[in-house]
Amino acid sequence: MNQEAVKVLLVDDQPLLRMGFRLILEGEDDLCVVAEASNGIEALAAVEKFDPDVVLMDVRMPFMDGIAATLKITDSRSDARVIILTTFDLDEYAFAGLKAGASAFLLKDVAPAELINAVRLVASGDAVVAPRVTQRLLEDFVRSQPARVPLPQDPLLDGLTPREREVALAIAQGLSNAEIAHQLFLSEATVKTHVRRILTKLHLRDRVQVVVYAYETGMVTPSNPDY
Repeated sequence: MNQEAVKVLLVDDQPLLRMGFRLILEGEDDLCVVAEASNGIEALAAVEKFDPDVVLMDVRMPFMDGIAATLKITDSRSDARVIILTTFDLDEYAFAGLKAGASAFLLKDVAPAELINAVRLVASGDAVVAPRVTQRLLEDFVRSQPARVPLPQDPLLDGLTPREREVALAIAQGLSNAEIAHQLFLSEATVKTHVRRILTKLHLRDRVQVVVYAYETGMVTPSNPDY
């Protein structure tokens, strides 16, 4: 195995799906499937043993589902990033997975090239898979929920500079670093620095968590077209 290769753990209770994903991923020199698991309990053991960089995680599985397993992985000392596998792109489980700490979600019938690109992007930590789809998922989910009393502003937001708040809102729009740089007249390097600081100050894992955070705290709402 190439020591620089991204280590991938496949978690799904369907052996044929795991086989298909393995064939696709192992056709790339920079990707390596280090283990497979058929449920959440096996997934946790495999994360501990093989220290993967990326976990492709099914949702509906026996013994422990993918949401519970994702939460345990992201709450652990593991640096593994989780991609939730769903059947429908607006599935409520996809939102639950993102809320549990997943870095992205993909449809199970994803095209091979998109799967490969998604694993690379999530492993790099610099991008969110299909950010606008993620945004649509969150907007639809929030709209479907009963009206809630607005929460007090999170004190952590007070630690953001005005520019960092602008960047956070742009991330919540689903913009890439290049698009944020263009919109705010900044260099991409400066945007990356702001993103790192935002994640640190808000105690968030990655960019998709900024999107979830923005909707949950009311920084942005589906009814506000500017965001």
